[in-house]
Amino acid sequence: MKNIIHSVFIIFLLGIFGCSIPKSVLNPIKDVPSQYRGSNNTDTTSIGSIAVKEFFAHQTVQQLLDSAIERNLDLQIAIKNIEAANLLLTRAKMGNLPQLNLQVTATSSRPSDNSLNGISASQFLNTTHIEDYNANLALSWEADIWGKISKQKEAALATYLQTGEVKKAVQTRVVAMVATSFYQLLLLDAQLDIANRNLKLTDSTLKMVTQQFDAGQVTSLAVAQTKAQWLSANQLIPQITQAIRIQENALSELTGNFPNAIERKTTLAQLELPSQLLMGVPSGMLALRPDVKSVELGLKAANARVGVANAAMYPSLVISASGGVNSFKASNWFNVPASLFGIVGAGITQPIFNRKELKTQFELAKVEREKLVLQFRQSVIKAVVEVANEQTKLENLKDEFSIAQNRVQTLKLAVKNADLLFKSGMANYLEVITAQSNLLQGELNLASLKTAQLNASVELYRALGGGWH
Repeated sequence: MKNIIHSVFIIFLLGIFGCSIPKSVLNPIKDVPSQYRGSNNTDTTSIGSIAVKEFFAHQTVQQLLDSAIERNLDLQIAIKNIEAANLLLTRAKMGNLPQLNLQVTATSSRPSDNSLNGISASQFLNTTHIEDYNANLALSWEADIWGKISKQKEAALATYLQTGEVKKAVQTRVVAMVATSFYQLLLLDAQLDIANRNLKLTDSTLKMVTQQFDAGQVTSLAVAQTKAQWLSANQLIPQITQAIRIQENALSELTGNFPNAIERKTTLAQLELPSQLLMGVPSGMLALRPDVKSVELGLKAANARVGVANAAMYPSLVISASGGVNSFKASNWFNVPASLFGIVGAGITQPIFNRKELKTQFELAKVEREKLVLQFRQSVIKAVVEVANEQTKLENLKDEFSIAQNRVQTLKLAVKNADLLFKSGMANYLEVITAQSNLLQGELNLASLKTAQLNASVELYRALGGGWH
């Protein structure tokens, strides 16, 4: 056995003379900005590190998020992907262990009487049938000279960790979608309340115009136009009611439930807008973003696969051994030690010509790694852009909301004055209708702006890597 391995090892060294494995090369992102555009902040504290239940303090939102994290089907699929990757990782960890197989065979053959086997069996064994009974254990082990098996382990580990990051990324998306869907539902509630209040106001105006028409103070045109305004306000109610039902169904789906009513326990007016949202610095954000970390782990796996493909082109050393019992008669099959046999050997396989298959696989693995380097850079730039965009949205929405608040207060005063002037005969019905219509649009716009601010804060939280803690 020693002589065999010694001889094989000498041949092995001759076969690999001059071979060398290139070093793994990664291109990390080195030009990440130290601050976000337009920001002079140096504080590394970020809302992205805040736990979900701390960022979303309202009980109703927390209950919806708990249900979504537990029951959302996208998250359940991501968990199954983690389980599958864990099985592959467990298998890869056993790559250095030898392979052991048990083989049991029993054959009976009748050779031709005119064949060499038939003549030999007839003359020496006095039989026309040849039987063979064999039971053996075969062991083989491949030496990990070039690190192929260790690279396979590295790729499996990176893939397993990547599935975990993908699950986190799915959760951040689900958390953001549930929160923004709930805020959209509250917006629709607010719009329905505004529509109902405007309908009552328009209804009061219609009654006054009708009374004036009966008294001969206005024409039928005034009644018709006022009634058209009332019908327009009335038409909003079934539209908003329909949108509420659809939004509840969508939110039910996100939380893994069949369509059902969603409990509110709050209104849009009761929710407070975030006063300060700390963003930290880009490097801290990249450490929290699971989608960026997922691409980075994918790059590590691709780099490991380059090593595997490269090692496949070099000689492989396999040591094998087998032993068991063998007999031409079933009665002597397990007659020990006469039926015992054993074989030990070692072999080298050096690919020479295989139509460039291994070389092509190696080059493809390098191309795939280069693609992932670009995707990694793309994900980093995209993450920084998302944070900068949400920051800009919040800054401008805050100013726009303040202006809209002042406009609504002005419009409320205009409606009040128009009503008083109309009753005293100093304003016509068109001025009243116009004032009421402007107030309706102003209040709807104000509610939309508040919801937009809430949504932007959620998106900033997600963009900074929040939602999976």
